Amino acid sequence: MERIIRRRLLGLLPLLAGLALLSFLLLQIAPGDVLSDLRLNPQVSEETLADLRRKYGLDRPWYVQFGRWLWGIVRGDFGHSFLYNRPAGELVGERAFNTIALAAGALGMTVAAAAPAGALAARYRAIERAGAALSTIALSVPSLLLAIMAMQFAAKTSWFPIGGVSSLEYESLTAAGKAADYLHHLVLPALTLALRQLPGWFRNLHTGMREALAEDFILAARAKGLPEASVLFKHALRNALNPLITMFGSSMGSLLSGAFVIEVVMSWPGIGSLAVSSLLNRDLYVLMACLMYAAILMALGNLLADLLLLLADPRLRRGETTGGA
Repeated sequence: MERIIRRRLLGLLPLLAGLALLSFLLLQIAPGDVLSDLRLNPQVSEETLADLRRKYGLDRPWYVQFGRWLWGIVRGDFGHSFLYNRPAGELVGERAFNTIALAAGALGMTVAAAAPAGALAARYRAIERAGAALSTIALSVPSLLLAIMAMQFAAKTSWFPIGGVSSLEYESLTAAGKAADYLHHLVLPALTLALRQLPGWFRNLHTGMREALAEDFILAARAKGLPEASVLFKHALRNALNPLITMFGSSMGSLLSGAFVIEVVMSWPGIGSLAVSSLLNRDLYVLMACLMYAAILMALGNLLADLLLLLADPRLRRGETTGGA
């Protein structure tokens, strides 16, 4: 397992470097920069603009700018925000927790709903049909529209707060009260994101459960007179979890991309909303930091899925040990 972690982390470096180069090049090709809007201000002279371009290094060729930025990454410096006048890494770091919490909350809700629904759908035809119908509806609604509908629901019912991660009285709350307040703000965005993830997880678990229920050990369990609930949730579900663990890694991309939409529409202060703001304001280094953080989170999610799969399936651990010997 240590070899797998070391090999994956080493393989991550050229991947991130290639992604950074491509992203930086595309952003440089795009017209304008962070100082473009200042040209429309008649009070800002061309000399001032030239000084600012030299100060921020925008007068250098793109490959020189990229090289300086990449060397800064090696030293732990993601660059400086033109818009906020703060280190880009510091800005993204402040928001990374909110994005991780949103993705983790949505994933937890998805698994909590998909596991029993998929298990029961493999046994009962009515639940299978209802789950298939709801999955089709959920997949048919775009994330943007789903987020807008969630905001309207919150506004009409007042059950959930609209936007932000804390209430006005947050600072006066106890530690437990602050945690509860944060979770209260998290529920609706996470639920909205989970609704987009649920159909894929439900279908994969349903397929895995149907295959597991056809195995001989299920027939043996039923022949022993075990209750049907024990057969479904203790024996069949345990053997149907491996595809879900694999899906965990592949779903990180859709979780993060969906989280970006949810963050912007529902005013959740995460990496996604910061990336969109940086793109609109041409804040180059903050946007690059957002892309790098998102890529790292995706890579770590895939690595975690592989490790969980090794822990869940002893046959893979034996195969890895044999191959390594």
